[in-house]
Amino acid sequence: MRVPLRWLGESVDLPEDVTLEHVHAALVSVGFEEEDVHTFDLTGPVVVGRVLERVPEPQKNGKTINWCQVDVGEPEPRGIVCGAHNFDVGDLVVVTLPGAVLPGPFPIAARKTYGHVSDGMIASARELGLGDEHEGILRFADLGMEPTVGEDAIALLGLDDAAVEINVTPDRGYVLSMRGVAREYAHATGASFHDPADRVAPRTAEGFSVTIDDQAPIRGRVGASTFVTRVVRGIDPAAKTPAWMVSRLALAGVRSISLPVDITNYVMFELGQPLHGYDLSTVRGGLGVRRATAGETLETLDGAVRKLDPEDLVITDDDGPVGLAGVMGGARTEISASTTDVLIEAAGFDQVSIARTARRHKLPSEASRRFERGVDPLVAEAAANRAVELLVELAGGTADALGSTLVDTEPRATVSMRTTRPAELIGVDYTDTEVVDTLRAIGATVQADGEQLAVTPPTWRPDLTDDTTLVEEVARIVGYDRIPSVLPVAPPGRGLTPHQQARRRVSAALAAAGLVEAVTAPFVSAATQDAYPGIDPDGGPSVVLANALDSEQNLLRRSGVPALVDAARRNVARGLLDVALYETSRVFLPATGVTLGTDEVPAGAALPDRATLQALDASLPAQPFHVSALLTGNRVVKQAGVAAEPYGIADAIDAARQVAWAVGVELRVAQTTHPSLHPGRAASLLVGDTVVGVAGELLPELSAAAVLPRVVAVVELDLDAMVAAAPDLVAVAPIVSYPAATQDLSLVVDAGVPAGDVLDAVRSGAGDLLEYARLVDDYRGSGVDEGQKSLTFALRFRATDRTLTAAEATEARDGAVRRAGERFGATLRD
Repeated sequence: MRVPLRWLGESVDLPEDVTLEHVHAALVSVGFEEEDVHTFDLTGPVVVGRVLERVPEPQKNGKTINWCQVDVGEPEPRGIVCGAHNFDVGDLVVVTLPGAVLPGPFPIAARKTYGHVSDGMIASARELGLGDEHEGILRFADLGMEPTVGEDAIALLGLDDAAVEINVTPDRGYVLSMRGVAREYAHATGASFHDPADRVAPRTAEGFSVTIDDQAPIRGRVGASTFVTRVVRGIDPAAKTPAWMVSRLALAGVRSISLPVDITNYVMFELGQPLHGYDLSTVRGGLGVRRATAGETLETLDGAVRKLDPEDLVITDDDGPVGLAGVMGGARTEISASTTDVLIEAAGFDQVSIARTARRHKLPSEASRRFERGVDPLVAEAAANRAVELLVELAGGTADALGSTLVDTEPRATVSMRTTRPAELIGVDYTDTEVVDTLRAIGATVQADGEQLAVTPPTWRPDLTDDTTLVEEVARIVGYDRIPSVLPVAPPGRGLTPHQQARRRVSAALAAAGLVEAVTAPFVSAATQDAYPGIDPDGGPSVVLANALDSEQNLLRRSGVPALVDAARRNVARGLLDVALYETSRVFLPATGVTLGTDEVPAGAALPDRATLQALDASLPAQPFHVSALLTGNRVVKQAGVAAEPYGIADAIDAARQVAWAVGVELRVAQTTHPSLHPGRAASLLVGDTVVGVAGELLPELSAAAVLPRVVAVVELDLDAMVAAAPDLVAVAPIVSYPAATQDLSLVVDAGVPAGDVLDAVRSGAGDLLEYARLVDDYRGSGVDEGQKSLTFALRFRATDRTLTAAEATEARDGAVRRAGERFGATLRD
């Protein structure tokens, strides 16, 4: 909300030396955020001049300029070149003299042009910042003014005024007016407030037909409760908006359009009541308020033909809709340059209905902005009468007795509150007098019975509905500085949960291993979800978003891999060919047969009961944390003397082991198949006997579809399952000073036996002395029978209390051979 200071000063007593900073500080103290300041950004000398001579001079380029002699109150007239032609000798105009600076900034200086030295400039409204009119200069005669030659034009036109801008929260719509801002400034400073609505002379009018027929109220709320009309006849269509009104509207952020329209805007900013003006000659019969019918259309003032929704509230005459109520008027009844009889409408509409209509038609307006926040229903009549006053005074019209006054509002409900309630909620010792005086200062009616108060909020405060909102007013008006600043003391024994600690360790481990963290959106398309369904390819359905940001990506992800594929594609497309990404994120896994959401949620602000809340919770899908990683390109880049080493499935499994190490569990790898992974290059990742993830290389066709290299290694782990399997206390291996005994073991098995299963058998058979075992070779060829393979394992044995003998190490190795032989028929290779 922009607040011109002179305009504000008409409703509240401002100090003579008031500054923008002072007004901002006062409004901030009562809860309004400071936004900006606005001025016309021009400096003088800018004076009134009279044209003494105008000589047209055609130019070679086909343009005609005027060489003028202008009296500016100096001993000699000034010669000025002017390209406009809408003035003549004797006219009073605005002259910017050398040294002046116009908005832009545009400094004025004497300069040679078109064969003359132009000693200043005759200004247009646009050049002064007063409007968009640029083709012609500004004439004082058009403004109905007869100033003295040489007089300061900046003060005459109100260009020395300035405005502060504040952010008005949605619950305080009454502050979207000079009336509301002045009241808040008075609360902040104790200055005297003068309600501009009280200065409007009452005026009766009747005989104009108005009907409200809302047969389908939304959520039980009737669309209109107030409808006031007034008629002014015989206005001068050529009457210009006075300069003081133009400048005030400009500072408020509204451009001047025409005098009748400017008056409706001016009253809206002054009193907070949106108005609409109709050309009375185009209105057929009376006006009505109703809901639109299906298929009905309306051409609005912006020239668009809009298809109306049955929920839209419309203003109608006998021929159909003439406006979207509270949002925008219709083109058929628009005030034009030939309008002489004006019908003024000041109405009160339902907040929710206007807000939904404005958003449905993408038509935000100053009127809808106020209606959707709440307008004082009792100010409509004063606003309509104020518009009549200005049309009579400025446009030469005559107030007609024709009109209507329909005000059908329910009285405000009384709120019960104890005088001790503010102290209980805020923690400040407010006196009973402070509480009562504050509530009366904001316009409430207060009846006190000891500590018990019966408070009736004012009509312009629809946000005051219970004792909590009243307590907020006490804290705000008495002053937030009364509330002490106390830093909370962190309770001992708390901090990050084990799950949060595990997530941080996992992220740190993967980053230390050289992967880069990605943060992606949780939305995927059906095709992407089908291409990589996640750890469990046979899982339940996907969550479908009812109001997706992108209609193509309307599912919540079941896996983190698709988003990493898309991130890798963007990186590769930009020349970053070696990519190693990871992400820790939630996935969404609804159970089969569970309905998401419920239709039992009560409308409006009613709190759902416990059973409804439990049903909502039960309908939510499982949302575990998953860790996903993608690696493609080269792990070791090619350099002098070093060959490139590409990423592969081994790197994906290594990343999974980094995660397991960070969580504190032992990961087991088993061969598997997956619809998105290359056959023979897919592995299940297990903790104990529970599958917690999958790793492998994407199918070549999936890599090609994503425009990625042929080999793309991926891994995905259920972090929640891994944390649940982790021991509460991580066992720390002791530091052993005794030497290790190392042996190699080569076993011959059928070629179809997974090496990982043989490694598990070796580990279990070797016993407690085995410290480390790793597969180092997989050989198939000469010396090994057809259909078999030789697997070589590097074994390391160590005891914690002694130096092992060769015999002890050999015995442990032989136990590994026996176990592998029992399970897979493995034999020692000769």
